[in-house]
Amino acid sequence: MSRDADSHETGASPSDQPSSDGERWRSSSGLRSDGGETSAAAGADEVALDPWGSSSVADYRKLFEDFGIAEFEDLLDGVPSPHYLMRRGVIFGHRDYEPVAEAMREGEPFAALSGFMPTGDPHIGHKLVFDEIIWHQERGGDAYGLIADLEAHSARGMTWDEIDEHARDYVLSLLALGFDPEEGTLYRQSDNREVQDLAFELGAEANFSELGSIYGFDGETDVSHMQSVVTQMADILYPQVADEPKPTVIPVGPDQDPHMRLARDLAARTRYFGVTEAYASFEATPTERRLIGEAYEDLGGEDVRTDDDAEDVRCEDAADWLREHEPAPDDARQTAIEKLDAAGMEPVRPRVRFLDQHAPEDAFEALIEAVDGEKRVYDAHIDTFELSREEADELAREVELDHGGYGFRPPSSIYHRFMTGLTGGKMSSSIPASHISLLDDPEDGYDKVKSATTGGRQSAEEQREKGGKADECPVYELYAYLLAGEDDEFAKEVYDECVGGERLCGDCKEQAAQLMTEFLEDHQEKREEWAEKLDELDIDLDSDRKR
Repeated sequence: MSRDADSHETGASPSDQPSSDGERWRSSSGLRSDGGETSAAAGADEVALDPWGSSSVADYRKLFEDFGIAEFEDLLDGVPSPHYLMRRGVIFGHRDYEPVAEAMREGEPFAALSGFMPTGDPHIGHKLVFDEIIWHQERGGDAYGLIADLEAHSARGMTWDEIDEHARDYVLSLLALGFDPEEGTLYRQSDNREVQDLAFELGAEANFSELGSIYGFDGETDVSHMQSVVTQMADILYPQVADEPKPTVIPVGPDQDPHMRLARDLAARTRYFGVTEAYASFEATPTERRLIGEAYEDLGGEDVRTDDDAEDVRCEDAADWLREHEPAPDDARQTAIEKLDAAGMEPVRPRVRFLDQHAPEDAFEALIEAVDGEKRVYDAHIDTFELSREEADELAREVELDHGGYGFRPPSSIYHRFMTGLTGGKMSSSIPASHISLLDDPEDGYDKVKSATTGGRQSAEEQREKGGKADECPVYELYAYLLAGEDDEFAKEVYDECVGGERLCGDCKEQAAQLMTEFLEDHQEKREEWAEKLDELDIDLDSDRKR
């Protein structure tokens, strides 16, 4: 979840811009926001998501298929005034972002958080995450920016003096780009006792074999490194502890997705009650429930519920239907049949189920009292026949909060592309020519852009004849996610002129270099203004820790 200086942030492509008639423009490249055609850093793995490694993605579509990341484009219309990174497909995927978008539309509380591991200078890749946090803050979200100093010390071996220096630079750039510290929260992991206490509690829900499976930890892994993982889980869930359970989004690169999956799992495990759907008194897996539901519907179950003279659909009826209608046996079908047979004449009836995961006895009793209408109470669950799943989930959360639980909502995430380095490979702070630091002298920024690799042809004549390869060009990426700003038409113009052979690389780089110079001059002027006010902020940038 935290971003460090060796992690390159995003690559960009032309994409969709809302137009007056509600349609979106699509550039002549045919690029899609699913990353179907995109340049990849040299040596990119097919799909290798390592939060501390040098992950890069050759085909972003594999993330949809292999990890269940959803396409952001599918919900773009439901996002109020989407950020240009969303419109252009730089933000290409998400996990469960719908509740955040709905909260924005309805003016309800929501939060956005991301962390930064202070292992080097902040660079233009980090600006992407800064912008995403600030954009959510501007739309009414509670914004959190954290310095992942415990992770930097344990996973990267940074000294506390080094961490302090870099932390100051990250905070200054975040402020200079527009973060409002009076409306938002800035903190260091090492100074936030609430985060540390939450990490301790979350650690009780995780184990070494799980962390080893997710992160490749083994017998040589430092305990402090493992501890930094649960600290990051606490960071992700912290906005819901600091205030109230609410939709929370974490903007990250896809290499951080293992953190998000674990955080969502831990959020569910800490809940007093699980909420699910059921058709009978016995427990069933999601696949078994789907099969039983199909049998129930085909047997006219819904009609039975509205016709007093009709006979109930019985479990044995559903078992017979599965034997006759499922084309091939499989494990879920067989176990569903066995459970239905064992239930015999029990009616199949849709209901919502509260599962007692590890609720205190008084909380379980309070939930029983809180469920109105028809219900069935068992030793470890309660079935309600009159509440929707959404209503049941809210009721379970209310009871949990009243009895000392966290009541977490699953945290959401949005994913942005990795950025190609200016030298054509991976963007890394260890390769100065590959990136532009937000601390670079503007003249150095100019020179780096002028020296950057492009997607141009071997000669001007060939470029005019065949057009450039903007989708493989690090310089075009600068336009698409930074230099063009909110001006989609400008980004599209640069792209179309390039692939159409009208724009030559020399002039294109000169324009980009000038724009980069202006950006760095403006950014550093604002950093200097904030440097004079740092002491007024509620964050300590001088650690008392040793080593």
